[in-house]
Amino acid sequence: MLPQDPAKVVGKKVLVTGAAGFIGYHVSKILVAKGFEVIGLDNLNDYYDVNLKLARLKELGINTCNSFISNKLYSSNENNFSFVKMNLENRIELPNLFEKNKIDIVCNLAAQAGVRYSIENPESYVDSNVVGFLNLLECCRNFEIKHLVYASSSSVYGLNKKIPFSTEDNVDQPISIYAATKKSNELMAYTYSHLYKLPTTGLRFFTVYGPWGRPDMAMFLFTDAIMKNKPIKVFNHGNLERDFTYIDDIAKGVVRIIEKKPEERIKNNEFYKLYNIGNNNSVKLLDFIKEIECNLGITATKNMLPMQPGDVERTWANVDELINDYDYRPNTSIKEGVKSFIDWYISYYQK
Repeated sequence: MLPQDPAKVVGKKVLVTGAAGFIGYHVSKILVAKGFEVIGLDNLNDYYDVNLKLARLKELGINTCNSFISNKLYSSNENNFSFVKMNLENRIELPNLFEKNKIDIVCNLAAQAGVRYSIENPESYVDSNVVGFLNLLECCRNFEIKHLVYASSSSVYGLNKKIPFSTEDNVDQPISIYAATKKSNELMAYTYSHLYKLPTTGLRFFTVYGPWGRPDMAMFLFTDAIMKNKPIKVFNHGNLERDFTYIDDIAKGVVRIIEKKPEERIKNNEFYKLYNIGNNNSVKLLDFIKEIECNLGITATKNMLPMQPGDVERTWANVDELINDYDYRPNTSIKEGVKSFIDWYISYYQK
């Protein structure tokens, strides 16, 4: 059972889309612990192991199996979390959900994820990330949502050479369909903020990793392969750097933004904002792998490969605006973060 603050947060019902996902699960967990009433939405697609998504929901108090009835709201007996299996693209059921529930804030973390998969299957990205986001924006304006917080991505920076990446940088040249859909989200949010005075806050996440992470992400792929004595794929011959950001830092940052009412912004006619959430540090991929090897006590067999389409050589987040506006910055070290993931991986998969 998740702990909760003694005092419930009055009038704070939050819809978290992608709640069975990696980031959505962690954000939902913190919100519930703080006393928010949370409605989690997810379509539970099979992009990766559905059992991992169901296990996350179980941690949030939703004990069931694969037989969720679509569009039905399931309530936890343990806390203020409820869950609905639904596609954001559903133009009938999504407005019905808003109409039946007095939602105050929307946190959109639902998306078809993965840069490389977007090259193979672009249609699914447009359906989920563009059509679905438009439907959500329509619901936000029609049902007078107080604040829309949504996930963007560091991938929008594309081949930007200026380091660290700033939200002031030009991002008109995305190099993957995934990045293009995330940039589209930012543009669509700006339009709705301008036309309808809808407060929106976009968050560009930088290489999130940690416990309960997705099986298609580097941290998971490396750990899984090393433990099974299989070679790992190291792209661009190891000449990559990433601003690796621990999941707790991401989730706490999202919740910090949800908690702070955008009233000051509204007074200043600032309905649209963008922030980077990253560790403000660029780490060499080979150093990241070395940390995994140290924790496992196994040296990886490395298969050095060329650069993959859609990938970038380096990411690094400028988080000055996040610090100035929210007094917040991620600070979990790679050493600490990698150990936490390895501990979780072993406990979850070796039990």
